[in-house]
Amino acid sequence: MIKTGIFKKPTIGPVYVSKTNLAGDQQADLKNHGGEHKAVYGFSSEHYFYWRKVLENNEMKLGIFGENLTISNFNESSLHIGDQLSIGQCILEVTQPRIPCYKLSIAVGNKNMPKMFVKNFATGVYMRVIDEGYIETGDDVNRVKLGKFQLSVKSLFRSFFDKNYEESQSIMEKAILIPELSLEWKEKLSARLSTLNSGSQER
Repeated sequence: MIKTGIFKKPTIGPVYVSKTNLAGDQQADLKNHGGEHKAVYGFSSEHYFYWRKVLENNEMKLGIFGENLTISNFNESSLHIGDQLSIGQCILEVTQPRIPCYKLSIAVGNKNMPKMFVKNFATGVYMRVIDEGYIETGDDVNRVKLGKFQLSVKSLFRSFFDKNYEESQSIMEKAILIPELSLEWKEKLSARLSTLNSGSQER
């Protein structure tokens, strides 16, 4: 038996957002999901047009990717690590990209989905909660603070996963200096940079 909290349903009315999650949202794998830096997962509504076509599923409903918030007019290219968004009573801060796991395959019914998701470099954003409060469907989403380094979530994700991306090392070196970046990703980047640097010295 597999325990997962990836299956989401649309809500009606206000939902309280705390420092660790949304009221009524159950996270089965607390090692890889939830916590301060991954309290809220946002995914762009515009991505659904692409995935409905690729997966040949016009009935794909919002929330199928496991997101807490399906957001319009913001995506991984326009959001930066350290950006703060105002939604309802809440202020949320972008902390890291999402790395998909096999449970995404279960949700969409395609065993290749995690690899396809990664290759698209558009996996959604995790956010920490700066100000707790209530949000609800239809609330405006406004950027109230721009991350100081203005490093997009998509660029960071691509720098880690795209071996042919020429700017990878410089982006990772920049990212690791961003205070708002989650500890999980700082550790990932440190390990990757250490490997790259040791490889350069050997040559």
